[in-house]
Amino acid sequence: MTRETRNPDEMIRFVAAPDGTIVPDLRHKLPGRGCWVVAEKPLVEKAAARNIFAKALKAPVVVPTDLADMVDSLMVTSTLGTLGLARKAGAVALGATKVEAAVRSGKAIAVVHAIDASPDGIRKILAARNAVAHASGHGVPAFRLFSENEMSLALGATNVIHAALFGQGAGEAALKRMRMLAAYRGEVSDKLASAAAGAAEDME
Repeated sequence: MTRETRNPDEMIRFVAAPDGTIVPDLRHKLPGRGCWVVAEKPLVEKAAARNIFAKALKAPVVVPTDLADMVDSLMVTSTLGTLGLARKAGAVALGATKVEAAVRSGKAIAVVHAIDASPDGIRKILAARNAVAHASGHGVPAFRLFSENEMSLALGATNVIHAALFGQGAGEAALKRMRMLAAYRGEVSDKLASAAAGAAEDME
């Protein structure tokens, strides 16, 4: 609906429910005619405010006033679900010490900090990310998208503040979801540490 050509993974599909209410279809599987919006919260808010769904779907529709927040909530649930699956698949390390070790070993493909993580815990892992970046030229992205409670529930543990993802199928799937959620929130600068840049930046 922005008239841009994008990868479907960068778009959100919307359909009209039987009662005419617009609902997000994150899995791209709901029946009926759909319309697509770039997966960025300001664009979803603009689409809702202008009610351009009716024109796209060629039918009268009802647009929830909190549609953009609804999308965010659904994306959080989906992303946390993929994190839980990654943990069951053995593609997640928990705890600052294990996360730091995973980063330094080169096995970590991403780091997840709780929004309420302390600066000290983040600093130690950031140092490891910088060291790896300087040595390899490839940064390890870090995300701060969820609270400690959300991470703990999703990963089936208590007091989860820091986690690392490994480059396995389930880990890659979780990373993909986190990137999309971060992009939706406008937090996806993805300026990773590198030998050239000499610094790592968290996605906050």
